Amino acid sequence: MDYDWLVIGSGFGGSTSALRLVEKGYTVGVLEAGRRFADEDFAETTWQLSRYLWAPIVGLRGILRLTPFKDIFIASGAGVGGGSIVYANTLYRAKPEFFENPQWKGLADWESELEKPYATAERMLGVNTVPFESPGDLLLQDYAASIGKEDTFTRTPVATFFGTPGETVADPYFDGDGPDRTGCTRCGACMVGCRVGAKNTLLKNYLWFAEKAGAEVMADQMVTDIQPLGASDGSDGYTVRTRRPGMFPGRSREITAKGIVMSAGALGTNRLLANCKHSGSLPNISEQLGELVRTNSESILAVTMPDDSHKLWNSVAISSSIHTDQDTHIEVVTYGQKGDAMRYLFTLLTGPGTRWTRVFSLLGNAVRHPLGFAKTLWPFGWSRRTIALLVMQSLDNAISFRAKKRWFSRKVRLSTEQNPDMPNPTYIDAGNKAAEWIAKQTGGLAQSMFLEAAANIPTTAHILGGAAIGRDAEHGVIDENQRLFGYQNLLVCDGSAMPANPGVNPSLTITAMTERAMSKIPAKESSAKPA
Repeated sequence: MDYDWLVIGSGFGGSTSALRLVEKGYTVGVLEAGRRFADEDFAETTWQLSRYLWAPIVGLRGILRLTPFKDIFIASGAGVGGGSIVYANTLYRAKPEFFENPQWKGLADWESELEKPYATAERMLGVNTVPFESPGDLLLQDYAASIGKEDTFTRTPVATFFGTPGETVADPYFDGDGPDRTGCTRCGACMVGCRVGAKNTLLKNYLWFAEKAGAEVMADQMVTDIQPLGASDGSDGYTVRTRRPGMFPGRSREITAKGIVMSAGALGTNRLLANCKHSGSLPNISEQLGELVRTNSESILAVTMPDDSHKLWNSVAISSSIHTDQDTHIEVVTYGQKGDAMRYLFTLLTGPGTRWTRVFSLLGNAVRHPLGFAKTLWPFGWSRRTIALLVMQSLDNAISFRAKKRWFSRKVRLSTEQNPDMPNPTYIDAGNKAAEWIAKQTGGLAQSMFLEAAANIPTTAHILGGAAIGRDAEHGVIDENQRLFGYQNLLVCDGSAMPANPGVNPSLTITAMTERAMSKIPAKESSAKPA
């Protein structure tokens, strides 16, 4: 065997798995489709597409993957460190409704069982509360007061080293055993890629220590297939095939391991497991694969101010949030000063409708407000003057991933389908009202995401589920310890395991759930196989 364990993906689940497994004495390899970035390698602006966007088929090898489907537009991370290198550093614990969802209720006392893993994850990721008040925070506070919800305003728990702005010091988190860190300069460019070194990405904690302890990270390796080596249930180990992503992938590589941890993110894990199931490599995967895909019930809006007098960018990516009701959570977001290319994801604010009517509503808005529409086409200076509103809900809704056969290939592609009993929302009124109020107070221009306005397709930065925990293979894809039904030594530890919408940014919960799953694996013995 090349390794005891192969971890597929290096995001929150993958990096956590790698560290805990290598600490237990196992040999560990980590496969990551994206490239490795040093802090200085991140894009200086979002216009540097080759360093910002991920589309290797056309030579773009950045950190942000944008994937459109019929029912959802997905933003996700790419690169060593996974979503941690592009996310907004925001680490809330899940809302209480998450732990009580029927999909996994009764399998464990989840809120209690995850308490210690949450605390460990917060310590490892360096969670602290934003220590300052930004202009965007003041606007959000004012809006909360206008609707009688001022008591819900809170500053964000973030994975950021504040220290002295721009000053580099020895590791302040792990008694000097971690990398040097530089204090946050409040440039707001966390989601463009932190070039300062203040953002607590996984390369500065979990993955840093995993590599230090002997885990081998292999970048530019996209997994294309997983097959049992001997016994069909994987008890004898697995062969993993990889290739370099891009137009010219080169020769396939084969790597063997006794156990596999799937941590390719909800989109990557669902896609790979679907291909393995339908090609016959792992045919016994539950028929529930692709069901209960959660969008975190999200909507993203924006307000662009007439000028830069507010200095909205002078913050971290997400610095505060409010609850407009028990189910709805709104965060104020900035891309900093150099995120202008993101302007083309937005258009004029457009109200509710259907896939066929909202486009006409948008066109009507453009006719009635030609100057405003013209402003939506001008990108330069946009991110300096704009705050986004990230709206999330803990409501129980979902879509499904469906595997569709590709022509002349054994591989499949994923499409989406609304869950008829609990469809995910395509419009959230509470978000639109917040954007409209802030625009009115500031003289700004309220905006919807373009695909939501033009095609009734909402956007999520937090796609989850599809390989959810369940009591058995008829009700889920993995068990309460995140082991794949039907196979030995194969775990799913990423957002695809989550059974419900957390109603907040999910990274901390993914990490905590992975900490718990890894705690169930015994330390290596001289002749032991993974559990």
